[in-house]
Amino acid sequence: MRIGLIAGPWIPIPPVTYGGIERVVDTLARGFLAAGHEVLLAAPTESACPVPLVPGMRPASRDDLGLTMSELSHVIRAYKGLQDVDVIHDHTLAGPLYAGRPANVPVVTTIHGPLHKEAEDLYRAMARNVAIVAISRDQASHAPEVPVTQVIHHGMDVSAVPVGSGRGGYLCFVGRACHDKGLLEAITIARRAGMHLKIAVKMKEPDEIRYFREVIEPMLGPNEDFVGEVDDAAKYRLMGEAAAFLNPIQWSEPFGLVMIEALATGTPVIGTRIGSAPEIVEHGRTGFLGQLEELPGFVEAAPGLSRERCRASVEERFSAQRMVAQHLRLFDDLLAGRLPGGVPVTPPVHQNR
Repeated sequence: MRIGLIAGPWIPIPPVTYGGIERVVDTLARGFLAAGHEVLLAAPTESACPVPLVPGMRPASRDDLGLTMSELSHVIRAYKGLQDVDVIHDHTLAGPLYAGRPANVPVVTTIHGPLHKEAEDLYRAMARNVAIVAISRDQASHAPEVPVTQVIHHGMDVSAVPVGSGRGGYLCFVGRACHDKGLLEAITIARRAGMHLKIAVKMKEPDEIRYFREVIEPMLGPNEDFVGEVDDAAKYRLMGEAAAFLNPIQWSEPFGLVMIEALATGTPVIGTRIGSAPEIVEHGRTGFLGQLEELPGFVEAAPGLSRERCRASVEERFSAQRMVAQHLRLFDDLLAGRLPGGVPVTPPVHQNR
């Protein structure tokens, strides 16, 4: 197949530090290429992913992160350069609604964000002629009227991720500086458990800086070590030597990529039973999930879990190979007409609550 991939305009592929969606796009591009397919990637010009880039794209515009005009301009250029592919996998929000898409080229889009009411309206409109991928059953369950074609969990290449010893004598938190990610809660959990906490967070957007300065910074004391934003090598070292990874999220996160990254280093996850977490963490085997007040009590038991099992759970359930293969089967179905006209025919997947 000739596969067109469209990433967002704001972060290169792969990202140097923060960028969960961009990591997934990079993994897919490399996986499609390794499987023998041609890949053409629409992404910022400084992207280092080893596949051909769509010509005429612009450099990354991180200062415009989330701005509609920036994405629309990017989408127009992307589709202009993807006229001769067999299928397009679009990871933007605006792209599948663009009227200038090449005729007779099926489009697949992945929902990376929460399915709130406004997003539900957009994806219901897209579903008339676009195949829709959800990244967790929980995500799909929040908008039962959106006809999700398939749920495909994210995956990652674990070959370059070392398994740590877990003997660093600390807990760790990696994420963004915002209320939803549960950094404030992680500080409280570590203190109640009597464990040192190492914190690595992205703090570049105005809201993130304001949250950190106003909420987190006044809380920091001798029990916390703030290490800032880190690259992959430093992140995996930080995770791998931690006794446990804290993920007390405060929102229904569609898929917590950081959880499988921690598990890949052998480190169990302790977090709230919200969003996709129950689909990722095996309670009592690769971590512990519960109500916020329960989490400090799990810290003592975490080092007793098998680090080999944590790593194996990613290799078995969240590998790059599995994610790539599921997407390729979906593309095959579209091109073979098993999803007539590119319109999803599989009913949405829901999770009972």
